[in-house]
Amino acid sequence: MPPTHDELVEQLLRTIDIRLLDPLEILLDGDDTVDALRTVVRVRAEAWAHRLVNGDDREAVGVVLRIVSTLYPGDGPFEPPLDWWRTPLGRTVARRVGHPTAVSVSYAVAGAMLGITRQGVHDLVNRGKLARHPDGGVWPSSVRDRLLEQGRFPRG
Repeated sequence: MPPTHDELVEQLLRTIDIRLLDPLEILLDGDDTVDALRTVVRVRAEAWAHRLVNGDDREAVGVVLRIVSTLYPGDGPFEPPLDWWRTPLGRTVARRVGHPTAVSVSYAVAGAMLGITRQGVHDLVNRGKLARHPDGGVWPSSVRDRLLEQGRFPRG
């Protein structure tokens, strides 16, 4: 079952607080402006969650890319820990876009996205239920398609 709208909003708010607003509050020495930003972020998080859950694919991809690039910045590719895929945001991203930046994912990542083991992914690839990427691993779109076809979503 996919995460609820409220679960998704709460994870977004918690992550934005930890990664952006709390450090800003420390930097600004507790400035009241940060409280105003928290109000704006709550409203926006509601809208982002709505687009992620109910928006068309183009909207969902746009929101995912903005969230990932802002909350998980880095010089390298986006490679969240495997347990991230079990969070409300991770489960939503897997269902809506597959992996937001990877052309292929390892069997371990595909398994985390699907909520199964690497061996389970291997079996699905061998049975033609997941598409093997020519350079190794699995196409993220085939993971997404599998989630949608099966009506299964990894649990948190």
